[in-house]
Parts: sequence; C-alpha cells; structure tokens
Amino acid sequence: MASSLATLTADSFEPHRGETFTLVARGSELALTLAAVQRLGNAVRAGGAFSLQFSGPAGPIVPQATYPLHHAALGTLELFLVPLKPENGLSRYEVIFT
Repeated sequence: MASSLATLTADSFEPHRGETFTLVARGSELALTLAAVQRLGNAVRAGGAFSLQFSGPAGPIVPQATYPLHHAALGTLELFLVPLKPENGLSRYEVIFT
C-alpha cells in the first residue's frame, strides 16, 4: 500500500529516521537509510515544505531521477532523488517536498 505524496508531511517521516528504504533502479535494489528530516518553512502544501536526506553505500550512485522507494510502513513512494556530495564514505541523496 502506497501513501499519497500529497498528504505526507515531515511528521510522516520523523518516526522512520534511521530506517531502510529500498530503491529499485534498473532491475536492482539499493538500500538507503533515512538520515535526516528537515523542515524548510512555509509552502503551498499542508504541513509546510521539508526535505529528506538519505545515505547509502558508496556505489553505485544513481543519477537524479524519480525512483520507487519502498518502506515497510509507508509503502512504495515515487520520489525525485537528487544525489549530493558523498560524505564519510557514503553516498547521499535529497528529496524536497514543497
């Protein structure tokens, strides 16, 4: 069961920091950990704008695109991931909700 992107807020993700989200790309799976949830201020969406930062293995790094990410409680979410500069030997990605 997938959650509706329109109704998700930072509060929807807060309890899942440190948990694994599985990204499916090109027939393979990549485990990403939800590393941070950051509130960004006011936005058109109810609950305000926020960002999610994920970390994963050093490689492979997937390019910027929309990917299905599966989480046990939230279901499968189609999210637009942007790769960030690697840090501490981990790849990093960001998703922004506005």
